Amino acid sequence: MAERMVQCAKLGKELPGLDELPFENELGQRVFNSISQQAWEMWAEHLKMVINEYRLNPGTMEAQDLILKQMEQFFFGDGTQLPPDYVPPEQG
Repeated sequence: MAERMVQCAKLGKELPGLDELPFENELGQRVFNSISQQAWEMWAEHLKMVINEYRLNPGTMEAQDLILKQMEQFFFGDGTQLPPDYVPPEQG
């Protein structure tokens, strides 16, 4: 079976898409239809920083709302703003 290809909204080229919906809502469908596996992996790394820097508990509705807003900006907006106190890790 051939990989499902998408025109990736984040990376601007045709790439293999996700295997399944990331979650069941309109944004999840939008991500599934137009975000590549490669861009999703980039999001997963960015999400770690968001959770750590904002000290989020992903089990709370407030954190989930913030994560969804950050995700929409990351994929379909002009990126996300880094937390105000964020200091990138030093490259070693």
